[in-house]
Amino acid sequence: MPLYIVEKMLDDLVLLDLRGRLILGRETADLRGRLGRLLDSGHLRIILKLEGVSYIDSSGLSTLVACYTSARKRGGDLKLTHLTTRVRDLMQITRLSTVFETYNTVEEAQKSFQASS
Repeated sequence: MPLYIVEKMLDDLVLLDLRGRLILGRETADLRGRLGRLLDSGHLRIILKLEGVSYIDSSGLSTLVACYTSARKRGGDLKLTHLTTRVRDLMQITRLSTVFETYNTVEEAQKSFQASS
């Protein structure tokens, strides 16, 4: 199943709702490209909704880290929401849970951006 990215503006935030598999190939390239275009256009507060992500391979994890790093280097931030049990376990095993801020809902992630302003 390819990766589908649904983009939605939430005030000054961008929500990217990811659905499918985040794996080596077009999927990771599409996510990097989309995030790069958002950052280039000045959208520095991004939420990735991972509820629809069924599988992430090592390249997918690397892409998430690269996206996070790109956002932070430009003075922005990237937060994750709706992690499935499988994705949450993967984040724990790889210790990426210490890098990413994760939230149960989009609303919680939005509030965290407001609190840090």
